[in-house]
Amino acid sequence: MNQDNHHYQDLITIFNRCFFDNYNTRLERGGDYPIYLPAFSLEGGIKCERPYHVILFAHGFYSSALHEIAHWLVAGKARRELEDFGYWYEPDGRSAERQREFEQVEVKPQAIEWILAMAANFRYFTSADNLTGNVGDNSAFKQAVYQQVRHYAEHGLPKRAEILRQALAEFYHTSNKIELEKFDIHRI
Repeated sequence: MNQDNHHYQDLITIFNRCFFDNYNTRLERGGDYPIYLPAFSLEGGIKCERPYHVILFAHGFYSSALHEIAHWLVAGKARRELEDFGYWYEPDGRSAERQREFEQVEVKPQAIEWILAMAANFRYFTSADNLTGNVGDNSAFKQAVYQQVRHYAEHGLPKRAEILRQALAEFYHTSNKIELEKFDIHRI
């Protein structure tokens, strides 16, 4: 997997082409931290007059964009009307117990992220998102993500996720199907 061939602008173009017209949502490069903002939302306590929803990913990192997109793909219509989909977020420094709670809500998005990364021929790593806290043994989390990938391979992805997976596979000239044998739990 050649990470040098992955430019965030390509991902922005692909995402926006797939979803802007039907979902009024754009992917854009953000700043220090990623966030999802619904149209006409509050941003820093100030009403934002943006007429579209936006996924802002951190620092122009391709991996951040894939991760934030995966959260959008999991979110239903009601959650897509809420800032950051209405999820709680506890910053770095979580205890092992709070880390397990965090991981429970990350299984589906990270499984989709892994599938999208494979379609884009991009390296995927599970994200504990807890750099200064006690991550503990995350093997159960990795196994849960793999099992969710397996479920999607056998039963299909949600509609929007499949649309993007196919677009990425076409752009990066990868397989047009989820090939479970290529998903190695020991490399994530």
